[in-house]
Amino acid sequence: MIKKESRNQLRQKRHLRIRNHLAGTPERPRLSVYRSNKAIYVQLIDDVNGVTLVSARSQELNLSGNNKEVAKKVGTLIAEKALKANIKEVVFDRSGYLYHGRIKELADAAREAGLQF
Repeated sequence: MIKKESRNQLRQKRHLRIRNHLAGTPERPRLSVYRSNKAIYVQLIDDVNGVTLVSARSQELNLSGNNKEVAKKVGTLIAEKALKANIKEVVFDRSGYLYHGRIKELADAAREAGLQF
């Protein structure tokens, strides 16, 4: 009997395939998104030095309610933190998730707040 891969295993395979083409630098870090059922996490990563420059997560905001609205606020928060750290341009890494729903809302909010993808 052939074992079927779970959605998360398929997403991880997509993520590794995408990561072969993306890399963050100190001048243009990688904006990596992780989404769980309860929260959303974002990091700006310098892959050259292997360092996380800035991070944000939905728990920092102590919000409940619509996940899309929370993702929007996290996108705005990461953009504010990035601009304080003199980071204006990023490479968007959706981590194998579809560009839809919470991921899209986060990206759009970050763009509106001043980040350039």
